[in-house]
Amino acid sequence: MATSFSLKSESGSLNLPVLKLRCPSCAAELGNMDEILTEAKACRSCGNRITLTDGIARALSPEGRKRYTRFLDEYSKIRHAEGRGSENPGYYMALPYRDLSGKHAEQWAIRGESYRYFQERILPQFEKDKSPLDILDLGAGNGWMSYRLALRKHRPVAIDILTDPLDGLGAARHYHALLDERFPLVEAEFDRMPFSDSQFDLAIFNSSLHYSTNYHRTLKEARRCLRPGGRIVILDSPVYKKREHGERMLAERHREFQARYGFRSDSIPSAEFLHEAALEELADFLGVRWKIYKPWYGWKWFLRPWKARLSGRRPPSRFWILVGS
Repeated sequence: MATSFSLKSESGSLNLPVLKLRCPSCAAELGNMDEILTEAKACRSCGNRITLTDGIARALSPEGRKRYTRFLDEYSKIRHAEGRGSENPGYYMALPYRDLSGKHAEQWAIRGESYRYFQERILPQFEKDKSPLDILDLGAGNGWMSYRLALRKHRPVAIDILTDPLDGLGAARHYHALLDERFPLVEAEFDRMPFSDSQFDLAIFNSSLHYSTNYHRTLKEARRCLRPGGRIVILDSPVYKKREHGERMLAERHREFQARYGFRSDSIPSAEFLHEAALEELADFLGVRWKIYKPWYGWKWFLRPWKARLSGRRPPSRFWILVGS
């Protein structure tokens, strides 16, 4: 059983925005976030508890925890084998612009350009009145984006199902050590977030929407949490022109994982990619309009489609920034 801790602990106080929670199991309203986490109150409808353990609000439903057990085991094995994370605190401070470990420099270069474009060209559109924004950082990983947003005086909430101390929410301790006020860390799944309706200005899928098993359900849940006029932002998820191009990528990836790790990494049927027809259909379903931004990732990235065509390979993915309003 998880152990609950007071919000006022040796590790400092949480920077809790004024948020109301609801039960991730039955959707019953629970009350204020600070009160629920301080007292670890059980849901009156189903008995489920959201507890604070190691600075992380554990809001993954019991059924969700069971469903993701195998996925998290396989995902963690892959990430550890790839050398994700670091024991060096400076590694986290440099993200997303530099990878001080040198193990995934090209990937972080792409993510750094995506975030730089978002921070310089998109985020200022929502900062016009200069008031702090309440932001869901969905798929926050080690918390680097929440840290960057907190430095801009916004109020991010970092959401992920991975709590690993090197690669997941547990690594956010490096950022908290440098902040006067900590941003909340919440272990939760996209489709059952523990928040009452209409409390956020932005829901940012941080290289994470492609882990959804149902885009309709996931994006509908994000929209539920947004205030009127709120925006959904999708960063660093692969977009293909046609569905079949993404399906070929997925088959290649599963074969690679099977050969390298002994499993296909498909215990959870994640969608893994977006394609243009799906974006149009999602816009109709959600009643949103997508605005597409195309960051410049350099000539090497720009020439990828031409090289693929010349070699007879499938077209590569594109990393657009999508803003749904």
